[in-house]
Amino acid sequence: MSLGFQNAGFDIVAAFDSWLPAIEVYKDNFQHPVFKKDLAETEAHLDIAKLNPDVIIGGPPCQDFSSAGKRDESLGRADLTLSFANIVSQVKPRWFVMENVERIAKSHVLKTALEIFRAEGYGLTCSILNASYCGVPQVRKRYFLIGQLGSEDSFLDSYLTKNQSKKPMTVFEYLGHSLGIEHFYRHPRSYKRRAVFSIYEPSPTIRGVNRPIPKTYKKHQGDVCEINENLRPLTTIERSYIQTFPNNFKFRGSKSDLEQMIGNAVPVKLSEYVARCILEYIEDSSRNAYSLPPVQLKLFEKASNYQGTFAI
Repeated sequence: MSLGFQNAGFDIVAAFDSWLPAIEVYKDNFQHPVFKKDLAETEAHLDIAKLNPDVIIGGPPCQDFSSAGKRDESLGRADLTLSFANIVSQVKPRWFVMENVERIAKSHVLKTALEIFRAEGYGLTCSILNASYCGVPQVRKRYFLIGQLGSEDSFLDSYLTKNQSKKPMTVFEYLGHSLGIEHFYRHPRSYKRRAVFSIYEPSPTIRGVNRPIPKTYKKHQGDVCEINENLRPLTTIERSYIQTFPNNFKFRGSKSDLEQMIGNAVPVKLSEYVARCILEYIEDSSRNAYSLPPVQLKLFEKASNYQGTFAI
């Protein structure tokens, strides 16, 4: 999310995380500070409030909602969605952006979070975006909740819709022949699903695990080529490209940590897509405001004095 918003033109002032391997990689790639902090702590909002951010963005852990997880909200990680909501309600930035898996839309935790945001006066836009229509060569559906203080609900809906491409992006359209392969293996959650994909279609969702082809694997009827010695899974770094990390992004750490880091990340281009939709909305709102009477215009300009900075 950080890199996508930065690419769109936002100025990031700080980042927060509690997982040291991710923090070390973050330090290698950004100039602003990153703090090791458990955002579930009661006083966590105080450190963020000192930064006076215009926008807070974040992706609370999704394992308790994810189809790849246990789908059990009682395990505790879902509580960080409420921590995010409470931080926003206490800091009160003009904007916030929260990302999660598609399944959170049916959760009880989200209902509570929405109540917190609305009680603080945020207008809300909720959207499930398919990354393959937003500049990412991957079928990855994610839930985005975008809030603007004092706005009406659904204020950003039309922007999130109109800027999408008319067809999904394929791996070939994004990476060409740079991978040196035309087919690859992605280990399925169940052998009832196919596992072999072509670069001439979007990749399936990049997950936090990456396994080799089992010797006992038998071709699924949906697999796009025969199982042979040339077929292989994507490497760790290739998976980062499918997540639209640039080739100069620096990764270090154990293979398992990097796989989890990359699989859990918001695709850079998807984050950038959302950020650009927000900026376009702000620009259009500013342009339309000049048709207001002088007094209303003055109030609008005061409320819209965006510095373009945010904390995560």
